[in-house]
Amino acid sequence: MQLAHRFLPHEHFFKGQENVRRNNLQRIWLFIAAITIHNFPEGLAVGVNFANNNISDGIPVALGIGLQNIPEGLVVALSLVSEKYSAGYAVWISLLTGLVEPIGGLIGAGVVSVANFVLPWAMAFAAGAMLFVISDEIIPESHRKGLEKEGTIGVMLGFVVMMFLDIALG
Repeated sequence: MQLAHRFLPHEHFFKGQENVRRNNLQRIWLFIAAITIHNFPEGLAVGVNFANNNISDGIPVALGIGLQNIPEGLVVALSLVSEKYSAGYAVWISLLTGLVEPIGGLIGAGVVSVANFVLPWAMAFAAGAMLFVISDEIIPESHRKGLEKEGTIGVMLGFVVMMFLDIALG
């Protein structure tokens, strides 16, 4: 028994692994909360653009935000799968993070239809919230994982796609 104990990991080894897993889970759920919170202003942006009764203003914004939501949702799901959550659960949580956007869209459209002077402020708030999440959460996390080049390339490609959509769709 004494010999077997010598070759088994010590109790503090397991506690250390528990702490690492708990820290990872806390970071992942914080990330998911940040994504969920930042989806609300994205919905506001779409709602505000459609509230002008000009479909040509709303479509580019909705398309751009919709396109960036694809990899965003994938990252949410993959982060949960990496922590041993089931794929179905990960997809469900990813879907829930995006469901705040239609709520934001309805609120944005409602507010702007009642008070059109709010439009510039609502757009500034939505853009600022999205930039904050990217610069405060996403970019530092990519650098912490050693993915600086991939993160920078992703930001550059995203910018090019958004500029293309802006020019192509008006």
